[in-house]
Amino acid sequence: MMHANLKKFAAAASALLLLSACATAANNPNSNSDIREAQAKAGQEASSYNESELVAAVSTHLGVTSESAASAIERLFKDRGRPTAYITGEETGGALTVGVRYGKGTLWMKDGRTEEVYWQGPTVGFDVGADAGKVFTLVYGLNDPNYVFQRFPGVDGSAYLVAGMSINYQRANGVTLAPIRTGVGLRLGANVGYTSYTRKRKILPF
Repeated sequence: MMHANLKKFAAAASALLLLSACATAANNPNSNSDIREAQAKAGQEASSYNESELVAAVSTHLGVTSESAASAIERLFKDRGRPTAYITGEETGGALTVGVRYGKGTLWMKDGRTEEVYWQGPTVGFDVGADAGKVFTLVYGLNDPNYVFQRFPGVDGSAYLVAGMSINYQRANGVTLAPIRTGVGLRLGANVGYTSYTRKRKILPF
């Protein structure tokens, strides 16, 4: 009899503890906030690329060392965080004060979707020379690949060099692009302009 009573007492105590824990969680906004933050972080990580994934992709596509790729990615993650997509491609360009740039590549979304992408645009400024090479573009704030097909103005003063690679930002309607370029040729000075991303190649860069 005593053994049965002990079992009943233990079951009742467990039920009371469970009810108490549920009540505490329900009445504790900080606990709910922590849960929501953890869920949001998990969702963001699932839909975006991490540093190791991008270091390997940049190193392979651009043909640079892992150390150089890591330096560039570290800087970009510090500035912008985790990208939701990236574009791998090749481009050519030239300038004599007024210049042009043409490119072709593939947009890679974290969820597996891909899109063929073309881009072209004019540049104006203190810019002389020509270049050709590969480009790796990190894409931020893009959840639907259709929204990459628009005109992206360059962000003034955002250009810099990291480990022999040039990086600059382009931004439009909540989407930010960060092209990383290497290549042959010479481009001197600074330029301003925009880049249009399209589904088909365009002859005119406007």
